[in-house]
Amino acid sequence: MADETRRKVYLLEPRRLSPETIAVTFAKTSRSPLSFREIAEELSDEQSAAFHEKWVVGYGHASVAEHAVLHIAFENVSRLAIESIESNRLASYTEKSTRYQRWDPDDYYVPDEVRGEAFEGIYRETCDALFQAYLASLEPVRSVVQRANPRREGESDEKWDGRLRSRYVDACRFLLPAAALANVGMTANARVLEHAIGKMLAHPLDEVRRVGEETKAATKAEVPTLLKYADPLDYVRRAEAQLSERLRGSPPQGAPPEAGDPVRLVRRMPDTDEAVLAAALYSAAGESLGSLLARVSAMSPGDKSALAADLLAGRGAHDAPVRALEHTVFTFDVVLDQGAYFELKRHRMMTQTPQSLTTRLGYAVPRLMVEAGFLPDYEAAMKKAAEAFEALAGWNHHVAAYLVPNGYRRRVALTMNLREAFHFCELRSAANAHFSIRRIALRMAEILRAEAPLLAEYLRLPGDVTWKQIEDEHFERA
Repeated sequence: MADETRRKVYLLEPRRLSPETIAVTFAKTSRSPLSFREIAEELSDEQSAAFHEKWVVGYGHASVAEHAVLHIAFENVSRLAIESIESNRLASYTEKSTRYQRWDPDDYYVPDEVRGEAFEGIYRETCDALFQAYLASLEPVRSVVQRANPRREGESDEKWDGRLRSRYVDACRFLLPAAALANVGMTANARVLEHAIGKMLAHPLDEVRRVGEETKAATKAEVPTLLKYADPLDYVRRAEAQLSERLRGSPPQGAPPEAGDPVRLVRRMPDTDEAVLAAALYSAAGESLGSLLARVSAMSPGDKSALAADLLAGRGAHDAPVRALEHTVFTFDVVLDQGAYFELKRHRMMTQTPQSLTTRLGYAVPRLMVEAGFLPDYEAAMKKAAEAFEALAGWNHHVAAYLVPNGYRRRVALTMNLREAFHFCELRSAANAHFSIRRIALRMAEILRAEAPLLAEYLRLPGDVTWKQIEDEHFERA
């Protein structure tokens, strides 16, 4: 029996050791009999840099860089640029919320591309108009929400407003453009950061390229060797340009979406339930996956249901489904407002391909804007944004995207396994989620229950509401 007293679990302290030294300490354990502390004591920053120069940079052993973790603060970055920052799957983010905070009239970014150009005036006028409409909408929309949710006995003004704030801001935020400034915190390892910086340095927007340069400068102080060669990913830029060229003569970007359904299933693996159930049996079985799939397919409906119950019925309130659900994949084509996309983009375990921001897909109208008597002002602001977008798009459609408000629709293709679909649908259908993303999550869950009825039966959804009810309750036009 192993000697329990020999086991140790401890932290290598970042206060005492640099991220590069910690990474080398972990890397050396594969060939050194010493403890982690003993390895670390033998290392200097110079020795660690030499190790990374040889093994990570020279020989491409990039996994070592994953042990060097950094925490980066980005402040006063446009929400359009944040899309690029947050496009990296293996990183963690927390950002300023449009649901719980209020923006000031000048909290927007003016890109260098537009400064001194003929379009600078219309750019600033449009942002000013959108922010003025946003600020003007807060009080009338709040009054509607207050009438529907009276003050509780003994409740102060501050607590009453705190309880209701997200409900009225949820509608008002439809007016905020992608130029709105925000803060975001990012935690990532050096390997992810190198790729993230490379993408930013190759981005078509000057702001994103500058953020990439500043990120490289700030993080090189901690991991100088690992990020030494974080350079623009030019192949990404070239590929995007070549693909765009092939689309010349096609219908213009922004062809109107099909009416009605916001979520359309484009592709799925066949026999979803059977594929997952066979995969779940695989680890305990002594036969091939193909043999198990044939056996499960031949089972009676009752036996398949019993298997699904064995797999999912015992899941606790905070338990993720077992990984066997990852053995099946769905692809959806989704049309949603930009505000909802900002909620969606945090689900990075799925694969997302968004189309560029545009005003050509039309915009959603929250019902609260109508009930507050603010619809004419809302529509005037949206119209002004669309006119400004068209004025700038022919000159630089990347810069024009800054002017697109949250209320305008956007297309995104999503590919995900069933496990991630469970996570998304359960989290985003909850009563405290924004109504825009609840509508999408509940519609997706409805599709999953039709396509994988044995397994999707165990989706934990609010039982008293459908996606169409959310749409009818919260949208004058979705």
